[in-house]
Amino acid sequence: MELFINGLAAIASPETLALMILGTIVGIIFGSVPGLTAVTGIALFLPVTYSLGPIKGMALLIAIYIGAVSGGLIAAILINIPGTPASVATCFDGSPLAKKGQAYKALGVGTVFSFLGTIFGILVLVFVSPIIAEFALKFGPAEYFAVAIFSLTLISSLSGKSLVKGLISAALGIVFITVGAAPIDAVDRYTFGFSGMRGGFDILTVLVGLYAISEILSTAANKKQLIAGSGQVMQFKGKGFGFTMKEFLSQKVNFLIAALIGVGIGILPGIGGATSNILAYSVIKNKSKYPEKFGTGIIDGVVASETANNATIGGAMVPLLTLGIPGDAATAMLLGGLIVHGVQPGPLLFTTHPDVVYSVFASMCVATIMMIVIQMFGLRLFAKVLKVPKYYLMPIIIVLCIIGAFALNNRMFDCWSIIFFGLVGYAMGKLDIPLPPMIMSFVLGETVETNLRRALMYSNNDPSIFITSPISCVFLVMAAISIVLTVRKQLKDRKAVANS
Repeated sequence: MELFINGLAAIASPETLALMILGTIVGIIFGSVPGLTAVTGIALFLPVTYSLGPIKGMALLIAIYIGAVSGGLIAAILINIPGTPASVATCFDGSPLAKKGQAYKALGVGTVFSFLGTIFGILVLVFVSPIIAEFALKFGPAEYFAVAIFSLTLISSLSGKSLVKGLISAALGIVFITVGAAPIDAVDRYTFGFSGMRGGFDILTVLVGLYAISEILSTAANKKQLIAGSGQVMQFKGKGFGFTMKEFLSQKVNFLIAALIGVGIGILPGIGGATSNILAYSVIKNKSKYPEKFGTGIIDGVVASETANNATIGGAMVPLLTLGIPGDAATAMLLGGLIVHGVQPGPLLFTTHPDVVYSVFASMCVATIMMIVIQMFGLRLFAKVLKVPKYYLMPIIIVLCIIGAFALNNRMFDCWSIIFFGLVGYAMGKLDIPLPPMIMSFVLGETVETNLRRALMYSNNDPSIFITSPISCVFLVMAAISIVLTVRKQLKDRKAVANS
C-alpha cells in the first residue's frame, strides 16, 4: 500500500495528470472510430514519450490504452459498428437497445461496466499477478489448442435460430483465416498469385467490413431509412447513467463471470479482448434463464461484453510486467515503451524498478476514473450522433473506415478487403446467416491451427499430448460436454416445435 501511495504521488503532478486527460480523450476517440484502435493510438504517441521519462510516458500510454478499449462501445452501440475488435459483442445487444430508443441507457451501462471491469482487472494485477503468471507459464501449445477448441464449441449459442446457418458462418471464418502465408512454415495458401494476399486478412478489416460497410450498404438499400435520421426514435433523457440500482444489482453474477473470463483470457498471451468479449457473451447467454432475449436488446449482453474486454486490460498486464511477455498487440506496444526508457519487464522488475511498477498501477486506476468521468459527461453528446441524418453520417463513416484500414499496414489491399467483406456481410444479412459465428471462428482459427501444429511438432506427431496434459484434457472434456449439451438442446427444441 505504501508503494501504491508513492505511485500515486509520482503521477500527481499537474503535467502528468494533464497528459493523462489528453491520453484518455485520444484513446476514446481512437476506440470509437472504426478501424483506429488502442494499438494505433499508442504507436502514434510512443515517440512523444521519449522526452517525458518512464513514469510520465507510461502514464500517457496507459491512459490511451484504457480510453481506447472503452471507447469502442460508442460506435458499437450507436451505429452497430465495433470501434475495436474488443467491442464486437457489444453490437449484439447494444445496437438493438439504441434502436429501441434506449441509446442513453445502453451507453450508460457500457460505460459503468467498462469502469468496473477495468478496476477488477487492476485489482487482480496488483494483488495476485505473480501467482497467476506462474500458472499461465504452464500453458503450452496443447493447452492453448484445447482452450480455443472449447471456445469454438460455444458458437452454437451465437447461431440464432438455425444451427446449420451458424455452422456455415463459422466455416466461412475458418476459410478466410487460412488465406495467406501459413503459420510456422509460411507456405502460401489461397493467394491466387496476388502478393497482397500473402499477409492474409487483418481482423480489423474483417470486422469493419462485415459490420460497418455491410451496415452502410443495408442502409443505402433502404431509401426511407437513408432519408430519415435514426434520431426520430431515440430518447436522450436519463438520470445518471440511465439505469436503475435494481438493474445494476441484477447484473452482479454476470459481471463476475465476465470479469473472470476477461482476466483469464487477458493473461494468456496472444488472445486478448477480441476473444474475451465474445466468449463472455456466449457463456452468459448459455447460462441465462432467457437466452432467447439476447440479441434483441437487453443490458445483460452489454454487461458481458464491456466487462470482459476491459477486465482483459488488467489480465494482459500480468504477463507483461511479471514475465516480460505481452498479452496482446497493445501491451506489446507498452512493452516497447518500457524498454525505450531502460525498464526491462520480468520477474526482477518489482525489485529493480518498484517506482515504475506502482506508478503504472496508479496510472491505470486514475485513467479508469478519468475514462468514466469523460464518458459520463459525453453520454448525451455521443447519443446525439443518432440525430444526424444517415445520408450525412454514412459517407463520413465509410471515409473513416477506409482511412483506418489503410492506417493498419499502409497497404491498399486492406482498403479493398473491407469493401469485399462489406459485400460478404451484406449477402449474409440477406440470407439470414448470422455474423458472430464467423467472427469467433476467424478470431480463434489461427490460434487453433498454430497451436495444433506446434503441439504435434513437440510430440513428434503423437496426438496423445492433448490428453496427457491435465489442463488440455480438462478443456477438451468440457468441449465434448458442451457439444453433447448443444446437440441435446437442438433435438429438444426441434421436438418441441414438432409437437406444437
